[in-house]
Amino acid sequence: MKKNISSTDDQASKLDRKTVERNRRIHMKGLCFKLASLIPAHHFKPSRETVTQLDQLDYATSYITQLRGKIEKLRLTKERAASSSTSGSSSMSTNMIDHNMTIGTRQLPIVDLRDLGPCIEVVLISGLQKNFMLYEVISILQEEGADVVSASFYTAGDKIFHTIHAQVKISRVGVETSRVRQRLQELIF
Repeated sequence: MKKNISSTDDQASKLDRKTVERNRRIHMKGLCFKLASLIPAHHFKPSRETVTQLDQLDYATSYITQLRGKIEKLRLTKERAASSSTSGSSSMSTNMIDHNMTIGTRQLPIVDLRDLGPCIEVVLISGLQKNFMLYEVISILQEEGADVVSASFYTAGDKIFHTIHAQVKISRVGVETSRVRQRLQELIF
């Protein structure tokens, strides 16, 4: 009689272990799916559906490593900008702001235009003394065939950073970025 009870307990514990293991695998599969859904689709070389779970984990690892590298670069850039603005602001507060302000070796104001295919990114860096209206920049982009998607600005010390993202209205025609850059430089300088 004791043998029968112990064999029933063994079977029940085996079933419990199997159930626990099955639930653990289902939970891990759900977590892997959630992780893969957080990675941008362009990061997967083949289609996301044809990649094994192990490959998805490898892609996730490389994506996280890539993001950490970007974060570190941005942190260093931020620290350099903060240290240069704090060291430069004390000397500039005693003198009036010079119209020949520079960032690195470049002289302010700076117009940086990046053509990203169907999108355009415009970065304008100016000093407090060189004023222009943001709506003028937006109107130039619209006249040249781009719709402004977002515009933002950031003030750091005595510098103003404007970032404008625009999308080409008609992708076949595009936007002539050299002409946009020339018009923006004429406006700002």
